[in-house]
Amino acid sequence: MLLLYPFDLKPSEYMFKTTPNLTRIFLSLALGISSILSLSAQEIPTDESIIAAGESTFKTNCSTCHEIWDVRIGPALGGVTERRSVEWLIPWIKNSQAMIAAGDEQAVALWEEYNQTVMTAYPSFSDDDVLAILAYVKAETAAGPPVEEVTVASGGEGQGDSVSSTYLMAIIIILVVVLVLAVVALIIAAQTLVKHLKEVKDLDEAERDLVSQQFDVPAFLKSNSFVGTVIFIFTIIVLKTLIDGAFTIGVQQGYQPTQPIAFSHELHAGQYEIDCQYCHTGVRKSKSANIPSPNICMNCHSQIKNVGGEDGVSEEIAKIYAAIDYDPDTQTYGTNTKPIEWVRIHNLPDLAYFNHSQHVKVADLECETCHGPIKEMEVVYQYSNLTMGWCINCHRETDVNTKGNEYYDRLVKLHSEQSKEPMKVEDIGGLECSKCHY
Repeated sequence: MLLLYPFDLKPSEYMFKTTPNLTRIFLSLALGISSILSLSAQEIPTDESIIAAGESTFKTNCSTCHEIWDVRIGPALGGVTERRSVEWLIPWIKNSQAMIAAGDEQAVALWEEYNQTVMTAYPSFSDDDVLAILAYVKAETAAGPPVEEVTVASGGEGQGDSVSSTYLMAIIIILVVVLVLAVVALIIAAQTLVKHLKEVKDLDEAERDLVSQQFDVPAFLKSNSFVGTVIFIFTIIVLKTLIDGAFTIGVQQGYQPTQPIAFSHELHAGQYEIDCQYCHTGVRKSKSANIPSPNICMNCHSQIKNVGGEDGVSEEIAKIYAAIDYDPDTQTYGTNTKPIEWVRIHNLPDLAYFNHSQHVKVADLECETCHGPIKEMEVVYQYSNLTMGWCINCHRETDVNTKGNEYYDRLVKLHSEQSKEPMKVEDIGGLECSKCHY
């Protein structure tokens, strides 16, 4: 008998309508098992490299609003992989608003619990990216809350320089005091000797004139020896001042301009621990770290309108809204936009080449290496002098970061055959002129 396929039914509906009950049950079980297997495939990785990648992604994108053990803008994430399923977390992290709009009960509950704060969407994240983040969160949860470190009085980074400077200053002060005491002692001894010689009666006429003579100050000041000494010292001071001035041309260490918006790194990077790469997005992938655009500011300040939970919009945040023509009451954007005219602080001459990604991503240097205690700066200033000598000294003292980078394997082997010291940047051409001047 010829069976005709009814075109008003989907293939799956037709199959179920024309299949015996027992077969239907078997197919349902098979589909259920297949679904379970596909869900279970989304397991949280335990590989250390994936956890490390997840940590980097978390600190760059998520740490602005979330911590592992403390509630910040969003909930604490410790144990989130136990409270929520992986299958729910992946779409939630990629686009939470889509799940809220779809009416997901857990999504809506979180939305209401945290005052309808919009979570940044990350549609560019792959499932593997999200799983790496969850792997890092799970690893941090297993490690437990951090234990507060006790500051030790001795040791610590940079303390050796301060201790050496203190000792040096103490030695100088002691030497000056000893010198003054010696001069005073000599003067007292000379006066005592002169007084004693004046009382001696058997001195001849020449000896008595020598003892009785007075120091002629005007004659000394007019003497060729004194005038020559003064001219020599004055010339040395002038030359030293001119040389020091020449070496400081173009050096802006300590430069601290007033910015159009009073952005506090101490608050954002220090207190709230926002990763530098969250705002300076180019630091790991381009020559320039780039100045953040207002849309990055709006990831947080579309919801945070004032400091400390006060009513209204703060003066500085209002400047961001004015630049992008944003109305916080209606949450709408206009077309009358204008750039925020930030003042550049760290300036290198055009003849010098510097690449942020090479130093941050490849060399794995921290921002504080060049920019100083940025997390403590209410107003940012140029911490280092950024001179050529400063860069050269760094290349002479810094070990090359060769870990996990096959590019350096051959170089490390050749270097180890010639020296037992770690391979420095200068050993791989870090002092060649063309590295920075091309």
